[in-house]
Amino acid sequence: MAKSALEAMTATEAKNNFGALLDNVLQKGRIAITKHDEVSAVLLSRREYELLLSNQHDPLRELRQEFDALVRQMQTPAAKRAGKALFDATPARLGRVARASARRRG
Repeated sequence: MAKSALEAMTATEAKNNFGALLDNVLQKGRIAITKHDEVSAVLLSRREYELLLSNQHDPLRELRQEFDALVRQMQTPAAKRAGKALFDATPARLGRVARASARRRG
């Protein structure tokens, strides 16, 4: 087994001395738990866990920001008026607007 940079405690020691394990984790940030001389788990402090999460790439972050911006735009008074006008429009009025828009686009 390759040497670990983490302090380690066996699973039996962790089970029998949970208070000491927790104190070590709070002091050192993380402790490896071994079983049969192999690291099987790592216990992290809350601070270390949050740091780990903050460094992960969030593939949906950009999409979420774009969506939130669109929702904010739809909440403006002008957008609300436009939505109301759209739902209040008659089929004939929608047809005229659609034809005019198509002509402008060429």
